[in-house]
Amino acid sequence: MQTVTLGKTGLVVTKPAFGALPIQRRDKDEAVRILRRAYEGGIRYFDTANAYTDSEEKIGLALADVRGDIVISTKSMGRDHDTVAKHIQMSLERMKTDYIDLFQFHMVSNWDEIDGGAWVAAQEAKAKGWVRHIGVTSHSIRFAEEAVASGRFETLQYPFSYLSSPEEMDLVRACRDADMGFIAMKALAGGMLANARAVHAFMREQEGVVPIYGVQTMEELEQWLALADEDPALDGELQAVIDADKEQLGGQFCRSCGYCMPCPQGIEIRNCARMDMLIRRSPWRPYFTPEWQEKMNKIKTCLNCGKCKSKCPYHLDTPAVLKYMLKDYREFYEAHKAEL
Repeated sequence: MQTVTLGKTGLVVTKPAFGALPIQRRDKDEAVRILRRAYEGGIRYFDTANAYTDSEEKIGLALADVRGDIVISTKSMGRDHDTVAKHIQMSLERMKTDYIDLFQFHMVSNWDEIDGGAWVAAQEAKAKGWVRHIGVTSHSIRFAEEAVASGRFETLQYPFSYLSSPEEMDLVRACRDADMGFIAMKALAGGMLANARAVHAFMREQEGVVPIYGVQTMEELEQWLALADEDPALDGELQAVIDADKEQLGGQFCRSCGYCMPCPQGIEIRNCARMDMLIRRSPWRPYFTPEWQEKMNKIKTCLNCGKCKSKCPYHLDTPAVLKYMLKDYREFYEAHKAEL
């Protein structure tokens, strides 16, 4: 299996990495089996977050006895000292470990969110040896660029796939030039990319990039392990798949950066425009409460004013994306309503 050094951290991680968000949807026994099989199959990098319900606990159950052989990154959405400090302690306890290889501030859109107490708490944890390295995750291209230029972080986790824009390709190069690790979340573009061979072949070409694939079934895991073993190169056939996907899907992938908001009709665009991914890659029932159904139904009030579309840094046809998401949401509901 390929390995990548995460920039100045010196952490050597496997390419691919295991994204532990979806194992929230598996019971503990099945989650442990999946995680253990990932380890036995050669994966040595596992990424999770405090907010992923019992994901950290499942990692602790499955991998505590091989802790020295693996790299673990986790995240906190805390924005003050006490919350970040509490989350770090919770992560250590849940994962049955005395250190976190990479602690990441989660979903940051501007420096002010974590400047002050949150940043101090992470530095204190690092000084105590509880955290070894500090990174950041973001869906905002502007903040991501600032994060790289700032030199404050050792890694950046950002949405990256073969649907990524030229700006995002430049971001990868900027991280490489700054000796900053680049971790690719949403390598399947939120589930929009169906050809795993093409995804693997593309990522194989990306120097210094570590793709995280969210795994929720043993079948998915076996697919990625088989591809890591085969290691298919990017040939003409797979390039044709990529080109076709770019043509069809390039304007559909919402990164949830929030530049499109606020909506004059009150539509919560940054989440509604990626609802297909949310209900398929994380526990789906919370997205079918009366409150969430009301939020999604607000899409029907869209004025097609174009404000969201004009502000999107990724040039998405946002009104069209929202209409598709509402249609998909309703179809998913009809297929699963008996399980609510």
